Amino acid sequence: MARLVVLGGGVSGHTAATFAAKWLGSAHEVVVVTPNSKWNWIPSNIWVGVGEMSKEEVTFDLAPVYAKAGINYKQAKAVSINPEGTGANEKPFVTIEYTLEGREGESEVVEYDYLINATGPKLNFGATPGLGDANGLGEHTVSVCTPDHATHANEEFQKTIEKMKNGERQKFLIGTGHGLCTCQGAAFEYIFNIEHEINKAGVRDMADIKWISNESFLGDFGVGGLHMKSMGFAVSSKIFAESLFTERNVDWIIGAHVNKVEAGKVSFELLDGSMGEEEFDFSMLIPPFAGVGLKAYGKDGSDITDTIFAPNGFLKVDANYGAGAYENWKASDWPETYQNPTYGNIFACGIAFAPPHPISKPMSSPNGTPINPTPPRTGMPSGIIGKAVAHSICDRITKGENAPLHKASMSDMGAACVASAGKGLFDGTAAAMTIYPVVPDFEKYPGTGRDTDYTFGEIGLAGHWIKHILHHLFIWKAKLKTGWTMIPE
Repeated sequence: MARLVVLGGGVSGHTAATFAAKWLGSAHEVVVVTPNSKWNWIPSNIWVGVGEMSKEEVTFDLAPVYAKAGINYKQAKAVSINPEGTGANEKPFVTIEYTLEGREGESEVVEYDYLINATGPKLNFGATPGLGDANGLGEHTVSVCTPDHATHANEEFQKTIEKMKNGERQKFLIGTGHGLCTCQGAAFEYIFNIEHEINKAGVRDMADIKWISNESFLGDFGVGGLHMKSMGFAVSSKIFAESLFTERNVDWIIGAHVNKVEAGKVSFELLDGSMGEEEFDFSMLIPPFAGVGLKAYGKDGSDITDTIFAPNGFLKVDANYGAGAYENWKASDWPETYQNPTYGNIFACGIAFAPPHPISKPMSSPNGTPINPTPPRTGMPSGIIGKAVAHSICDRITKGENAPLHKASMSDMGAACVASAGKGLFDGTAAAMTIYPVVPDFEKYPGTGRDTDYTFGEIGLAGHWIKHILHHLFIWKAKLKTGWTMIPE
């Protein structure tokens, strides 16, 4: 019997574990190690953050789902990996610490034949002074990164609505809280849901809403922007975004590295090297991401963390990490199989894999401060990669260790995104977009880097309905309900 251990129970890890359990059956063992007791459909956290959903609507308990799937579930966090075992333990193993109530801090060694690192990111609030504590609940700003964060954000947001109803003008500042953030899309959704809810409350004239982002232009989204077909025309995401911001009377600051957050004020540096400050009454700033801090040790106990992990803490995979300058970047730099080059039985998926470089053009201020989005690896790509990695491992377990690996390169992968701009069955809007490929290939598609026949977008009520339906569809899939395997990632 072979044992597959999956570290992480988010979109990518959950996808990998559930498909592996289905394909392997009872002849082999699948173990999931995750510190969380609940699964979270993260794209809907923005609705929790404005009071349009509760955290109970975007989460469910993992234990009964894993019991149903025959998965050995350990509510714990991974601390370290010993890919060569030790003198006393020949098999490779991970060391975990339980977070389960009643077993907090208790450690255990879990041996594996194959390992998937799907731990996702550490929300690195500490990278920007004043942005938030280790739990993301800072004194000055809010977050929508977790259901609890989003619940707290809504509590603070509702206070601002009451203040505006009482005649007190409010300033809203939404965006990214560091020069190397990703997930501009989540902040984009949140700012327009804030604007929508303020409109519904009848106090839009009492609100000043401003966007602050590390993007060099509106609509970069960490993918270098895109040209998409809209109403029969090829439109850049820059024009698309600027039109929406202007239509909703939302101002913006771009190319910004937030370097300090204080009560009611952020300090920032711009790409031109100038410094600025912006005041606010309510602010939601996405933190930068980092690896979760897993350590790795050799057979003799030596620290080999740098061998397995990149400096940012994400797992090294089959990517070209030596591409060098932007002019040398190619689509082929991006990983295909997500296998660690040193240890062939270790894989990564979702945010946990180390990308070879950003997708957006790297930029720095004259002061040497890097200010550009890091590459997104969430949502649809995360699920696709998780499934492909599971498929590779299952084939190697059932067909032999030389079975070919399945490929899922983001440079040859399309993705769909539905970005909410306000919730409501009859007055909601969302931008529904597709992009192919996620990582632009300028050799195959000169000029734009993408196939404009498969890269398009529209905004309207239909998009909102699609996002609302997808919320229920993907929770149904994650719960392994009837027909779950038929729902695409």
